[in-house]
Amino acid sequence: MREELISVIVPVHNGQAYLKNCIESIEAQSYDNLEILVVNDGSTDQTAAVCENLKKVYGNVQVFTLEDVGVSVARNYAVERARGDYITFVDADDRLCPGALDYLHARITATGSDLAGCRFAVWGTEDEWEKICAAGEAGPAAGMAVEESCFDSYHYLRDSILQDNCRCWSKLYRKNLFEKVRFREGLTVGEDMLFLVDLLPFLGRAVETAYPGYGYYQNPAGVMQRPFTPAYMDQIRSWELAQEQILRVDVGLKSRTAAKIIIAVMLTVGKIAASPPKERREAKTYLARCRTLLGEQMQVKGNTGYLPDGYRLKMQWFYFLPGMYVRCYGILQAVKQRRRRKVEKFRSRTSA
Repeated sequence: MREELISVIVPVHNGQAYLKNCIESIEAQSYDNLEILVVNDGSTDQTAAVCENLKKVYGNVQVFTLEDVGVSVARNYAVERARGDYITFVDADDRLCPGALDYLHARITATGSDLAGCRFAVWGTEDEWEKICAAGEAGPAAGMAVEESCFDSYHYLRDSILQDNCRCWSKLYRKNLFEKVRFREGLTVGEDMLFLVDLLPFLGRAVETAYPGYGYYQNPAGVMQRPFTPAYMDQIRSWELAQEQILRVDVGLKSRTAAKIIIAVMLTVGKIAASPPKERREAKTYLARCRTLLGEQMQVKGNTGYLPDGYRLKMQWFYFLPGMYVRCYGILQAVKQRRRRKVEKFRSRTSA
């Protein structure tokens, strides 16, 4: 057994359909010195029963129960109880390829880094997951070199976080990074990006690899797939808070952070626009807030150079004609949804 212990933290809320497979993928790791801390955060389904069964099967699984306090509180709760030399996070509907933690541990030690990250692959069926596992193990097993980049804290911010590597999962951290940093509580979207930004003052070196060791499940019930709720504004707030931190490091990054806030605003507006008419009317206050924030960030010079294709037109349309934009976007999304349903219905008939 390896000498260094890795603590794997798995927050779960109503994950009865996914949790068992997630934990089994962790138990199947080639790195064999693991403790798994499952935090059942106010689940109302059969998640608690699944957790108890997992405890009986696996001696290294610990289960903690909280009262729906949110993913940030759940992660912080587990961090404070983790005994490992390293910490990693896995969402309850996701999975790890068998060699993921072994590979990340090897890279973090070989490069003298405080953090090692890998790429993720999106999957939705068991066949897709098997292909991801095969691809993930093919390179290292054959002794093939995997592309990687090492960063100091500033370049990790500029060339990784601000290049959309904003996830806290698919990474292995040295435990000492958590001595002064926790996830900011009360945020439900964007909290992992903000956590990485908060880590920067304590990060000496980071390595990111092209190894596809993390399986991200395209969950139709996931937070990013749900209809608009006021909590969805958190992704804007998270980038506002991150911008404050980032500009203390380099004011020259203002145009890039402005672009991130613009994207967050337009994604939120899209969520509201795709809602039923009654819910859109109830969200007028949030639309007005989005428009105000958008106007502020549109004044930042150079922001459009960091926006994806189409965002420049969309942000101007919403800012100058918000009502028309919301109506048109809502109609477009409704048409797309009807088409998706027809395709799904056709596929179900032909496969029967």
